[in-house]
Amino acid sequence: MVLQLAMELPFLSYAALFIVSFLIVRTVISIRNRSKLPPGPTALPVIGHLHLLNPFIHQTFQKLSSIHGALMYLRLGSVECVVVSNPELAKELLKHHELTFSARKHTAAIDHLTYNSSFAFAPYGTYWKFIKKLSTFELLGNRTLGQFLPVRTKELHHFISILLDKSKSSEIVNLTEELLKLTNNVISQMMMSIRCSGTGDQADGVRTLVREVTEIFGEFNVSDIIWFFKSIDVQGFRKRFLDIHSRYDSLLEKIMRDREELRENKKPNDDDLKDFLDMMLDVFEDEHSEIQLTRNHIKALILDFLTAATDTTAIAVEWALAELINNPETLRKAQQELDQVVGTSRLVQEFDTQRLPYLQAIIKESFRLHPPIPMISRKAVEDCKINGYTIPAQSLLFVNIWAIGRDPKVWEDPLKFQPERFSKCNRPDTNINSGDIDVKGLHYQLLPFGTGRRGCPRISLAMQELPVTLAALIQCFDWKLPNVGGGVDMSERAGLTAPRAHDLKCVPLARFTPTLFAT
Repeated sequence: MVLQLAMELPFLSYAALFIVSFLIVRTVISIRNRSKLPPGPTALPVIGHLHLLNPFIHQTFQKLSSIHGALMYLRLGSVECVVVSNPELAKELLKHHELTFSARKHTAAIDHLTYNSSFAFAPYGTYWKFIKKLSTFELLGNRTLGQFLPVRTKELHHFISILLDKSKSSEIVNLTEELLKLTNNVISQMMMSIRCSGTGDQADGVRTLVREVTEIFGEFNVSDIIWFFKSIDVQGFRKRFLDIHSRYDSLLEKIMRDREELRENKKPNDDDLKDFLDMMLDVFEDEHSEIQLTRNHIKALILDFLTAATDTTAIAVEWALAELINNPETLRKAQQELDQVVGTSRLVQEFDTQRLPYLQAIIKESFRLHPPIPMISRKAVEDCKINGYTIPAQSLLFVNIWAIGRDPKVWEDPLKFQPERFSKCNRPDTNINSGDIDVKGLHYQLLPFGTGRRGCPRISLAMQELPVTLAALIQCFDWKLPNVGGGVDMSERAGLTAPRAHDLKCVPLARFTPTLFAT
């Protein structure tokens, strides 16, 4: 026994020496890798840099980046993050390292509310590619957008007629609510052939649920970022998203069952206009489909598109109109352009907007100052080296497009609302003509719809709906604020999107005879 122990001691010593050496080497390598991280503020144990954040994350990131640089490292709890705040770095990471940052961060709320089947948050793979192709060429393709033009036109006329009726009695209108109803009704009819706002029935609840989902997606949940809180519902998030999911699921299940009954009792007709739900059910019922969809897939996709297409377009129109009310001379120029190009005998239409360059410049300028989603977020699937620094795998990347839009190194007088900047060279020390900058993801100083494979697939719908809605508000009305002598408060509200903090309430003053636009 003693002899056997004596023979084993050298082996145990060597094993212990190997393990200690391995740990030392790994520690040294880890320290070296840590030293290659981008600069950032000093972190605290456990919480990292959480103590530096306020609810307006993009604004906090801008302030910190002004101290630590346009490429900055943060640790939010146990989640590593890198923040980018200039267009050159944004282009390098989102274009030249696109596949490295092709994933999206998941949270408990996102996974549960989207049945862990979200297109927006799906990994870059077969399912994501299939839905991307389906949405780009079917739901949001030129043919489908053309077929749904009468729907968009009818909803716009209904919206304008409401405002004209209010103008007769100089009644205050909550434009925030009315714009949300407009955009929600357009997308819900494209998705499910039903109006989800202002109907007074069960479908009216969809709009409320969409707003609740958008809000909870944009809130920080401690359980998502500090590992030992993972199974503890510290802030009551789990209770909230379970309640939202329950209401949403029962509503969507009823809508799907009603549609399936209708499809069973109706003879197929190639001339029928198919909405997104029909397209999804076709795939669901096709045994030979490239992807076998489930009912939960369909519900998740409906939620994806309803949330993306309701809030952001309404927010964009509201910000632009608020800026015009605060800049009456700019509003006058826009009205003059509309009077000259469209005239005063009819309501502006979608095909008119490409002949309205000043209107297009107003939209770009509003996107620059007020991108509806202020940051592009991605997740690294592997280590990435840039400018001598290492961005670790699994890190979150935040491209702060809100900060880029307000950077004096990129834009002259960045806090000034000046649409004219998009019809001339922005800065004398650059060769970029601002009139050539578009919003399609090719110019990294202006990325309201993101860029690349992960760019927003509904840009085509947004750029049909947004310009004509804003143009109609400019063409038909002057605007009076309830608070005489004051301007529109331009404060933001925190969340996944960046809406105005307070509802936009105005008195519409009709510029033309209301009967001209009767529906």
